[in-house]
Amino acid sequence: MKGRRAVVVGGGNSAGQAAVHLSQYAASVLIAVRGQRLGQSMSQYLQDTLDATENISVRLDTEVVDGDGEDRLEEVTLRTRSTGATEQLDAAGLFVMIGAEPETDWLPPNVERDERGYLLTGSDLIRDRSVVGSWPLERAPYSFETSLPGVFAIGDVRHGSIKRVTAGAGEGSVAVSELHRLLEAE
Repeated sequence: MKGRRAVVVGGGNSAGQAAVHLSQYAASVLIAVRGQRLGQSMSQYLQDTLDATENISVRLDTEVVDGDGEDRLEEVTLRTRSTGATEQLDAAGLFVMIGAEPETDWLPPNVERDERGYLLTGSDLIRDRSVVGSWPLERAPYSFETSLPGVFAIGDVRHGSIKRVTAGAGEGSVAVSELHRLLEAE
C-alpha cells in the first residue's frame, strides 16, 4: 500500500483500527461507511484518532459497488446510498471489515448455536458420544450439517470457522459432497 490509496469498508472498531494501521503505509486511506455516522459502532477514542490522522478520510452513507483493474485492483466505484450517485476512485487495496456477528436469528431455535450465535456443525454437536439437541437420526451429523438434519452451515456463520473466503469456499465444496451423500441415502 506504500504510496497508494487503500479503501476500508466498515464503520466499526475493526475498520477504524485497520485504517489507522494502513495509514502508516498508504498515501491515503478512505473509510466507506454505509451508515450516517460512526458513533453507532466505533469507540470515541478511535474516532478521535481517525480525525487526527491527516491521510484518513471517512465517507458516510457510502458503499463500494464495483472494483476494476488489469492484474490487480486499480479502481473502486463508490455509491452514495441516499442519492445513488456513483464515483470512481483509484485504489490499490480494498479491506472489508464489516463485522463478525453471525446473523442466525432467522433460523429455527432447534438449530444449535454457541454462546455468540455461531452455528454448531458436525463434531461440534457431539457431547459425551451423543448429539446435542433433538437430533432424530441414528447417524451422526455430517461435518458441516447443523443440528437440523439436511441443513448445512459453512463459512463465517459456523462455530470455529477461520473467517477466510477461501476456507468458506472449501467448506462449501465439502458441504455439497455431503449433501449428495445425504440425498443418495434417502
